[in-house]
Order: sequence, then structure tokens, then C-alpha cells
Amino acid sequence: MYAIIETGGKQYKVTENDIIKVEKLNAETGSDFEFTRVLMVNKDGEIVTGTPYIENAKVVGEILETKKDKKVIVFKFKRRKNYKRKKGHRQFYTKLKIKDIIA
Repeated sequence: MYAIIETGGKQYKVTENDIIKVEKLNAETGSDFEFTRVLMVNKDGEIVTGTPYIENAKVVGEILETKKDKKVIVFKFKRRKNYKRKKGHRQFYTKLKIKDIIA
């Protein structure tokens, strides 16, 4: 059994006991978080899709940690013009473990 959920403008294919990294969620470490934006559920070969979301379906996950990701370097330059700019950025993410898929 797996489901496709939407969070942070992205879609994730999840099964039970998966550990995924998503955009930062406003919840405390160790608490449960419910995803109600479920796009599709495959239960024993039977596929249920929503328009766009499935009503009364949810995916429950436990928040393991919220941290900053690796640094991404943004480097701009224009050749022969002595123009260079270097910036770094670290995005926050939330790591969670999928506990249950309810459809």
C-alpha cells in the first residue's frame, strides 16, 4: 500500500515506515502530523484517485527532526566585466517517518 501526498508544493510517494525529507513544517519534534492532501492511494492493487484530493483520506507521520540542509552555493559572474557574486543558502527541512495511511 502506498500513497501520493502533496506538501510544500511538491509531491511524494510514501509507504508505511518510510523516512522522507519535506519542506519545514510548523510542529514540534516527536509529535504526529497529518497530511490531508492525498492525491492517490494504491491499496492492494486498487487505485483510488482524487479530484484533486481524496476526501477522508490522510497520511500520519511522526516528526523526527527539523534542521538545516546542506549549503547551496549561488555564483553569478559576467565574463570580462570583473563581476562576481557568491552567496550561500541553507534551507530548513523536516525529517519524518510515515506511520499510517488511512483511506
